[in-house]
Amino acid sequence: MASFATAGRLTPLVLALGLAGCQSWAEMRGRLVDEPGCEPVRAEIYFEPDSAAIGPEAQALIAEAARRAEGCRLQHVEVLGLADAAGAPQANLALSKARAEAVTAALAAERLAVSDVRLLAAGEAGAVTPQGELQPMRRRAEIVLRLADPD
Repeated sequence: MASFATAGRLTPLVLALGLAGCQSWAEMRGRLVDEPGCEPVRAEIYFEPDSAAIGPEAQALIAEAARRAEGCRLQHVEVLGLADAAGAPQANLALSKARAEAVTAALAAERLAVSDVRLLAAGEAGAVTPQGELQPMRRRAEIVLRLADPD
């Protein structure tokens, strides 16, 4: 059986395969989970450190989430703001709330009726594992649009 490591070095094939799937933080701006029909629309909006500003890529993702809700009855919106463990806990809680509020405002700007919003802020809660390791990708807001078939 062939080994991919020789004298502690990885072969170029292994390096190419390993690096092909990597994304830098700058490339991760969010993702939308696609579900058909009037199923919930879920999205994750990523933020720069110490920021609640929504960039153009995130704004496009929010617009797409609102577009997918068209033709359905919006029951309610859930927005959860998160922060990493860098900085003071109270500042992280305020930052996660600001992120959730920014996303809610962006949804409203897309003409999505956000009258029933469950806005939550987790701060840095859950940002560190019981072993003391930092959880990656915590600078985000999670969106769930709960939809139903039109009446």
